[in-house]
Amino acid sequence: MASPPPNILVVEDDRQTRALIAHYLRTNSCNVVTASDGNEMQRVMADRRVDLVILDVMLPGENGLSLCRKLRAESEIPIIMLTARGEDVDRILGLEMGADDYLAKPFNPRELLARIGAVLRRQASALTASAMRGASALTFLGWRIDLRLRELRNPEGARVAVTSAEFDLLRAFCERPGRVLSRDSLLDLTQGRSAGSFERSIDVLVSRIRRKIESDPAQATMIKTVRAGGYMFTPVVEPA
Repeated sequence: MASPPPNILVVEDDRQTRALIAHYLRTNSCNVVTASDGNEMQRVMADRRVDLVILDVMLPGENGLSLCRKLRAESEIPIIMLTARGEDVDRILGLEMGADDYLAKPFNPRELLARIGAVLRRQASALTASAMRGASALTFLGWRIDLRLRELRNPEGARVAVTSAEFDLLRAFCERPGRVLSRDSLLDLTQGRSAGSFERSIDVLVSRIRRKIESDPAQATMIKTVRAGGYMFTPVVEPA
């Protein structure tokens, strides 16, 4: 199922710039609402759901840096700051106030769209990771990994025997689906830097897990090998 279009709030006092940003984002499947200052921004956010705010630094009345600080104190809505080219102080202050990213004017609207996508993906990943950490069990493609009982059950509900090391590695994958994980990071997540631990042990464990969960371990689709990268767990994982 396709994701719904994001609701973007553009806070920019220059009418032409505001209209250009809004038009470009709308033609690229975003729902856009605009505001020319902090007062309009607050009215919009009181009336509707906003997924991301594009906030200009130079605004009449209360400036964007102050608005960014207040917004971050109240919510985790992603914020992209627009700054004048060369104004490194504004960029640094914006990030310190809690902005997720910044873009210097003038900018290519394609870059703005790319940054919006990246920020929203990071937020979604963070929310997913938070939900995973609070779950007692996770499911993927009918499989169930019970984090409290440290059990793995197949889609038929039968218990599948796994070693402690295999369970820890599968859990690391399930809590970070869709991310390329290096052997080094997987080693840190599962075995730490204890004496005798080495990256090759990750390959051995992956091979063992594949034999237990993949329909064809030689043509793995759940745990994919990423050339010069490591591994990626491809199924959609949900807390249970």
